[in-house]
Amino acid sequence: MGAYEPKFLYGDETTATCGATITNPPGNLGQLLAVVGNGTVGPAGAAATVIGCAAIDAAVGDRFAFFPRGKIHVSLAAGAITAGDRVNAGAAGTVATGAAAVTNAGVALTTAADGAAVEWMEF
Repeated sequence: MGAYEPKFLYGDETTATCGATITNPPGNLGQLLAVVGNGTVGPAGAAATVIGCAAIDAAVGDRFAFFPRGKIHVSLAAGAITAGDRVNAGAAGTVATGAAAVTNAGVALTTAADGAAVEWMEF
């Protein structure tokens, strides 16, 4: 019998690749982050889906630490999923692209083809 654990839990500090320069405000206040590409994050814009808060400053291409909004999971994709897409449950326990109005949704952190592994974060 197989066993599963999330890739990162709520309290875990995680790392990502910086897709746009991150400069935390004076006083070491954390900058809010959003998905900006496949496996990359950057500063969240006004209408962005926030995925966490930066722990440190970072330049484009750097691996840096951040505190995620929710648990980070790895599941099978049902259909093609693009990083930044809203996701929800697909058939047979998979993850599928979802609508913004779906209450059990999350956000894709990576891009995946149908049947491939996709990293996603709970809301």
